[in-house]
Amino acid sequence: MHLVLGLGNPGRRYAQTRHNVGFVVADRLAERWGESLERKQFGALVGSARVGTCPAVIAKPQSFMNLSGQPGASLKGFYKLENEQVVVVHDELDLPFGQVRVKKGGGHGGHNGLRDLQQKLGGNGFIRVRVGVSRPPAGWDVADYVLGKWTGEESSGLPAVVDRACDAVEAVLADGPIAAMNTFNTRPGRVAPDGSSSS
Repeated sequence: MHLVLGLGNPGRRYAQTRHNVGFVVADRLAERWGESLERKQFGALVGSARVGTCPAVIAKPQSFMNLSGQPGASLKGFYKLENEQVVVVHDELDLPFGQVRVKKGGGHGGHNGLRDLQQKLGGNGFIRVRVGVSRPPAGWDVADYVLGKWTGEESSGLPAVVDRACDAVEAVLADGPIAAMNTFNTRPGRVAPDGSSSS
């Protein structure tokens, strides 16, 4: 069994922002799996599904990004999971827009959601699906940038990026993180802002 946590901020104000791409991926996964994220559990919107032979729970913490850890830890405890069974989908400044990478562990890199998850989960051994949003232009405040809305060009390419992130999550569930890394981290795999792929 796996717990898939899509990170973001609740509320309409944040719906189309870069920081909420984890929510968008979670919603798309639920759609793929014929599930809806409507059940409220431990401060998250939750749905359950079976992906092939693997049962999975998808969740969107509703406690704002910098407090994502407690809903994640509560769900992990309720389902009696290890950190290695938790898959976190989040925005990544250190990847260009359109790139999706799989990673196990690592530092939080200033990402408040990851920082809180590492504290509340008691370590960083969870799996991460990192969705590139690029670094802000020179002179931009990072917080303003990630809480800003996608450009028109990015919005056009976003559906393909989200589908690629969903593919990465499904690869982790089906084949494990190492195989998923080999698939998604060793080829160009970048979706351009116009939605075209370099794969």
